[in-house]
Amino acid sequence: MSNKKQHPSALHEKPGISPPEIISPIAVAHIKKFRKIQPSPKELVEGILAGNITALSRAITLVESTNSDHLAKANEVINACLPHANKSVRIGITGVPGVGKSTFIEAFGKHLTSLGKKVAVLAVDPSSTISHGSILGDKTRMEELVKDENAFIRPSASGETLGGVARKTRETITLCEACGFDTIIIETVGVGQSETAVHSMVDFFLLLKISGAGDELQGIKRGIMEMADAIVINKADGDNIRKANLAKVEFNSALHLFPAKKSGWIPTTSTCSAITHEGISAVWKTIAQFLELTKENNYFFEKRKEQNQYWMLETINEQLKLNFYNHPEIQQLLDSTKKAVQNDELSPFAAAQLLLEKYFKK
Repeated sequence: MSNKKQHPSALHEKPGISPPEIISPIAVAHIKKFRKIQPSPKELVEGILAGNITALSRAITLVESTNSDHLAKANEVINACLPHANKSVRIGITGVPGVGKSTFIEAFGKHLTSLGKKVAVLAVDPSSTISHGSILGDKTRMEELVKDENAFIRPSASGETLGGVARKTRETITLCEACGFDTIIIETVGVGQSETAVHSMVDFFLLLKISGAGDELQGIKRGIMEMADAIVINKADGDNIRKANLAKVEFNSALHLFPAKKSGWIPTTSTCSAITHEGISAVWKTIAQFLELTKENNYFFEKRKEQNQYWMLETINEQLKLNFYNHPEIQQLLDSTKKAVQNDELSPFAAAQLLLEKYFKK
């Protein structure tokens, strides 16, 4: 027994050296201190007007914030930038998923920067209705354009907005223009829902299509076709060139079925390949011709005025909705009213009327 005590087992664990702390308390304190430092609206505006991309990004984050405390600060930045805005061409690009919007925008954007343009791409990614998350992968898709010093790519989540327009896209356009970007491209989700939102904030509306997907006739939807200023058949390369040319003829024929536009512009149809860059320069020439015509007949400026009025009314609607749901008494009544509607104790219309009356009395 005493012999065992003198010779312990080889499996006996000896005390080792404690590993060093992975996280440095000094580093944590430094990061927390840095995060607390928020630039003032004046500093953000100065940075934006100087062409500082970091200031622009931070201002856009502020504008997109749903925190009510950030609203006044965001409005101050936007109002200060407004006199320096409205000097760009705004282009909306839409199309069904898989049409190659991101690849097209990268090729188109690179062409514009080669002409000396400063391009801002506001790419709106679809948000999940289940997890409410969004991939925001447009910077990954546009790996060449993202490295271009004359380009700025800002992906945003669409949230609950139909048609793929982020809630604050309109204000973001103002900030990008004030930062010196003369060409603003808005890429939408492209699910065919409420594309009017895109049309109401751009000068030129481009609809991307592909051939051989059954959309030469089935995909000719009157609403979106009427809004389009140009239709471009993408992926016109390799064995697909003949099909793309056939689709071009069919879409061109379909355009003649719609009434003339107020702008006096006759929509065009063309083909292109975002991979080979064939036909990309022709798209910009079409847009340039559109701008020349609409500025000569004053439609360009009248449309901008109408858009400003539209977004004022939209902002009022949005703010009223926000105020309604954030009202303390409405929040208390909402759950019980929902249950009453679910149990058929109260009709949805009567319930809505009840809540609205409560809100407006307060």
